[in-house]
Amino acid sequence: MMAAMEQLSVKILGREYRLSCAAEEKEALLAAVAYVDEKMTAIRDHGKITGNDRIAVFAALNIANELLTAHAPEGPLSDLAIGDFRRRISSMNAVLDAALSPQEKLF
Repeated sequence: MMAAMEQLSVKILGREYRLSCAAEEKEALLAAVAYVDEKMTAIRDHGKITGNDRIAVFAALNIANELLTAHAPEGPLSDLAIGDFRRRISSMNAVLDAALSPQEKLF
């Protein structure tokens, strides 16, 4: 069975767009709209690029770059970075365990 679709009216760079999405996707879509609008507004306000089509292309390139950087082997979501976070958390847990161990004897 298909999910019920919702009709939304959103604004990006001051222009209204009608979109539809499944009810459970509404929050994510609105967050994406806000993010795209923020990126496009920043590019427009910077003043070097004019024309909504050019602003949209530069915003798309910036967003694509963010996505690709996040998924790059050396990016923040790489296995190496996640492994480093796990090691740091394990180290912190060991320090906390050592500090709290004497406290257990008090109770």
